[in-house]
Amino acid sequence: MLEFAEAQHADRKTLFIEVILPLAIAKNYTYRVPYEMNEAIEIGKRVVVQFGKSKLYTAIILSIGEKAPEKYEAKYVLEVLDDKPLVTHAQLQLWQWISEYYMCHIGEVMHAALPSVLKLASETRIVLNKGFEYDRTQLHDKEFLIAEALDLQPELTVSDIAKLLGQKTVMPVLKMMFEKNIIHISEEVNDKYKPRKRTFISLNPLYRDQDNLREVFTILERAPKQADALLAYIKLSRQQKSVSKNDIIEASGAGAAAIKALLDKEVFVAEEVNVSRLLYEAEEETGLFNLSDTQQTVLDDVRRQLEDKDTVLLYGVTSSGKTQLYVRLIEEMIATGRQVLYLLPEIALTTHIIERLRAYFVASIGVYHSRFNDNERAEVWQKVLNNEYKVVLGARSSVFLPFADLGLIIVDEEHETSYKQFDPAPRYNARDVAIFLANLYKGKVLLGSATPSFESYFNARIHKYGLAEMIERFGGVELPVTEVVSITAETKQKTMQSHFTGVLMKDIEEALANKEQVILFQNRRGYAPLLMCRICAHTPKCINCDVSLTYHKSSGKLHCHYCGYKEDSPVICPACGSTHLEYKGFGTEKIEDELRMILPNARVARMDMDTTRSRNALQNMLNDLEEKKIDILVGTQMVAKGLDFSGVTVIGIINADSLLRFPDYRANERSYQMLAQVSGRAGRRGKRGKVVIQTYDTNHRVIKQVIENDYHDLYFTEMEERKSFHYPPYYRIVNLDIKHKDPEVLYNQSVYLANELRKQFGERVIGPHPPLVSRIRNYYIQAIMLKFEKDGLSINKAKTVIRDIITQFQTTKLSKGSIIQPDVDPY
Repeated sequence: MLEFAEAQHADRKTLFIEVILPLAIAKNYTYRVPYEMNEAIEIGKRVVVQFGKSKLYTAIILSIGEKAPEKYEAKYVLEVLDDKPLVTHAQLQLWQWISEYYMCHIGEVMHAALPSVLKLASETRIVLNKGFEYDRTQLHDKEFLIAEALDLQPELTVSDIAKLLGQKTVMPVLKMMFEKNIIHISEEVNDKYKPRKRTFISLNPLYRDQDNLREVFTILERAPKQADALLAYIKLSRQQKSVSKNDIIEASGAGAAAIKALLDKEVFVAEEVNVSRLLYEAEEETGLFNLSDTQQTVLDDVRRQLEDKDTVLLYGVTSSGKTQLYVRLIEEMIATGRQVLYLLPEIALTTHIIERLRAYFVASIGVYHSRFNDNERAEVWQKVLNNEYKVVLGARSSVFLPFADLGLIIVDEEHETSYKQFDPAPRYNARDVAIFLANLYKGKVLLGSATPSFESYFNARIHKYGLAEMIERFGGVELPVTEVVSITAETKQKTMQSHFTGVLMKDIEEALANKEQVILFQNRRGYAPLLMCRICAHTPKCINCDVSLTYHKSSGKLHCHYCGYKEDSPVICPACGSTHLEYKGFGTEKIEDELRMILPNARVARMDMDTTRSRNALQNMLNDLEEKKIDILVGTQMVAKGLDFSGVTVIGIINADSLLRFPDYRANERSYQMLAQVSGRAGRRGKRGKVVIQTYDTNHRVIKQVIENDYHDLYFTEMEERKSFHYPPYYRIVNLDIKHKDPEVLYNQSVYLANELRKQFGERVIGPHPPLVSRIRNYYIQAIMLKFEKDGLSINKAKTVIRDIITQFQTTKLSKGSIIQPDVDPY
């Protein structure tokens, strides 16, 4: 029988495949393909393989050959999961480039790129989708067994399911159950994205006859509020196509109870429908708009430059109408049959962009970001792969999607630090990855910003990128009036109210009196950054990190913002026993709390990491702001990104000094960007806005540049310093963070590594030195910085040498217990 089997396969090739595993390993592994799977093997498909003694992983085929590995015996592939490649050739090229450029493992890139549902492993946890109803009698035996087991035990690992079914390869069964929406991955079980619903009111057809309508008004003589609501509806229905419940309440002054009564009497008919999260003029909702002369000139300029340059920087002041230019370019690209990627720094904060583009492109637009659960992300992945979406809007991770023919990438607010992945690896910058990605498809890139990063503006000035400028706001709306107020002077004059100057309070009160809205910016969350003993100056610190704990009034606890550690706020000093404990400083929570006391009738809300953790919290807050249910919004830097509301006329920056006094060579650039972007939220429609900047240093150069809207002066001043002190864009930076649980061992390791690097790179090596936060999650940290001139040493060769030195170091006994994290272009 064996001889027969061998004879049957004698004419078949023995194939070996190199695969990418979603692990941080230095080399890819090679596996042997069983003869019966030869026809199914293709680059980009997923396979199930065993790695180590017993663990199973989903891997991606990188290459196919007939050469067996020399150093080890290849294990067999257990299963091929896909009928067609899930990952494209262009994606594999992108992964390899990211791995090389950002000095990480390709498995780490794969782990970041693929939705969890597409990379099942032995320890992946599976749960039932309790919100989905299905007929269990229609399940196959194995699916039924898994569903029954999950009834008894809420979570099972893939290994548990393999034992349950008595077989190694359970991935295909789980894949089918995912596609049927029966199961979820436990770490991704969130409520599905809930569209915003709004109740629209229409008149019962019976009462559209004038005589019947008169009878209704006669009946409503004793219910004046209901009559007012009905009159308001009639008036509104003549002015607009649809009338919402909120429209009637606002126009009539009648409450929800009056409308409910009219619904009960069947005078009104209600319909709950999904609507755009932000409202725009009707002509915008239909996708019809005309560009201004300025916009048309700039658009023509962008088109012309895109013919010669692969990347163009669009530098336009806040509210200059850049989005409408993007729409025109997207329309033109779709007309050619190619795809468009629209990158946004914070997808949840730019819902209005999503809805505005959906108005133009309807079903051909997809959205991809971390707020979607894993099944939704996998669905978007498949639709992009099948070229069903012509436009994709997404945060930085959307650069990993499997585009079929990508013609244009728009990077909106290209200066934003949100495009940089800081932890874990790959520590990539989506803006820079986008430029490489477009090159793979022979596509184009448009970078847009009111405050461009110095790197992008430098590249535009040396003609590496094209440059188009929009220097006036759309519709002739003026930039806001900016007033700088001295906290020191007002404190002496005793005109401060808590943390608010008299000038800011006067402007807030005037805005509220005019039924306008206010945004207050404080770039620190929590109630108080510091709890200090007045007697001995003891400050509670995190047990895991080298930082003081921040007091949060909502929880009554002290929080660490690095590792999440919490402890009860003490009432007695643990060091000296004193009861004289004081809260120092202030965060958004304290600002919100004090505003409620000073302005009890104002509706105050807070937007920061603490109030927007749940999936729909942020969307609900934006809805309330748009519907003018919020008078004052207090927030961190989240309020600077993408908010566009007609009612906001006053912006208050509570303490500008917290931005300006940061020990970082980018501090002035970032401060200007943040202040300019926050200021740009004011007066975006019609009425000119006002910005009040509270500061101790009214003469600070950056504040003057913000007032004068003088980006160019900032740029030229800062660039002189950057050139002198060897910083980007004249130099490239690679940071190495070395971590260890023992500070003495860490110091010896970091000194050894720095000395080895100096042998190759000399004075280009700076450090080691402890960073600002020198211990996180019980790991002490030492940092080494390497600066490489752009015109001298090849950065690729330098990275190769750095890798070799790190590898050599890791082979020594000294390296035991250390973690080394390279970060290329760290800022």
